[in-house]
Amino acid sequence: MRIPGVTGNQRRHAGFAIALTMAMPVAASAQVSAQAPYPNRPIRLIVPYPPGAGTDFTGREVGAQFSKALGQQVVVDNRGGAAATIGHALAAKSAPDGYTLLLGTTGGLVSGPALMGTKIRYDPLKDFATIGLATYVPYAIVVTASLPANNIKELIDLARASPRKLNVASPGVGTPNHLGAAQLMTLTGIELVHVPYKGGALAVTDLIAGNVQVLVTGLLQLLPHHRTGRLRILGVGHPQRLKAYPDIPAIAETVPGYYNTGWWGIVAPAGTPRAIVDRLNGIMNKALATPEVLQRFEKNGLEVATTTPQGFHDMIVTDLQMWKKLIKDAKISVDVLP
Repeated sequence: MRIPGVTGNQRRHAGFAIALTMAMPVAASAQVSAQAPYPNRPIRLIVPYPPGAGTDFTGREVGAQFSKALGQQVVVDNRGGAAATIGHALAAKSAPDGYTLLLGTTGGLVSGPALMGTKIRYDPLKDFATIGLATYVPYAIVVTASLPANNIKELIDLARASPRKLNVASPGVGTPNHLGAAQLMTLTGIELVHVPYKGGALAVTDLIAGNVQVLVTGLLQLLPHHRTGRLRILGVGHPQRLKAYPDIPAIAETVPGYYNTGWWGIVAPAGTPRAIVDRLNGIMNKALATPEVLQRFEKNGLEVATTTPQGFHDMIVTDLQMWKKLIKDAKISVDVLP
């Protein structure tokens, strides 16, 4: 329609102005959404092992603290398999927006990469933004109840008398559990047959049934069975006895130099905004310092430990070098990704 006294250029400019005015609410809405305070929706926390183990407890405990402080649900997503590398690879490829977090483990960030190198689908140092350490994980050596070994010395003597007759289980090739067994063999000269599982809970079930004789794993799932006599904990890989369980010997008391203490902490995909990383680190450190949280971790055989984001990164760098040396000394290799 032609309007008297209005030129073509004026009509075109008027049309553009109307279109721009109509678009402004949409653009404004998108900008408000982009700048919405973090978090404005649930957060996924990937735990790279099946439910039922110490990793699951730690992930849910830290997730609950995040949820309490942030006012958003934290959903634990268990993604076990391949010595924790499946869960780590999934997190590494996720959007770096603070809505995907990962319980980073010794197996997924140092021992697995040290063993498998380029066979894994992520770089432990480049593909993650470290948030903070949560706990040390003293691994224990435990045996099935029917095995005639009541301490580490008796286990070593039994293995020496029957080379390669005893099976030692772990949650997978390249895990700290596997390397803890390898370290025991290297330091004592005994020979055990390694049996890898897809998770610690499955290995415990078979150990109780007597299908395997020895297991290296965290204390959490062992304690109830140890107390009822279905399994027997022989020692822990921490340098000294745990404060919460002084009756359980340190393996180093019998095998000098033995050390097998892992750790679990929170990481995010590389590129996650620094403000989010620092905020989550502050929430973690404050929560983990409270007496009630400390007590829950200790009762589950874990020792709380906290760091800055940079401190956690530096620890990964140092431990990666240590595990590479251990793997070389123990002559461990893997031809294919498990």
